[in-house]
Amino acid sequence: MTLIYITCKDKAEARKISLHLLKKKLIACSNFFPIRSMYMWQGKLQNEPEYAILAKTKKGKYEKIKEEVSKVHSYKVPCILKIDSEANLPYQKWVDEEVR
Repeated sequence: MTLIYITCKDKAEARKISLHLLKKKLIACSNFFPIRSMYMWQGKLQNEPEYAILAKTKKGKYEKIKEEVSKVHSYKVPCILKIDSEANLPYQKWVDEEVR
């Protein structure tokens, strides 16, 4: 199983991206939640509220997910991270059934 971590400007964008990936059957599930991010951007320290998506998918889907997220994301440089993980067998089977 692979987890995909994506940061978004707000809840509406997190919902939009999650729905886009679900409709394309690239992910089985998406959790999104508020976070606070600090980072340097164009030489200035940023301290911004954001939303993070934690999406569950099958191994091998990362490249297609990156491509799809980049199409609909508002950020010039979106954070799209792949995290390899293991799940309990019933959950893994469900993810495998949901993702094309």
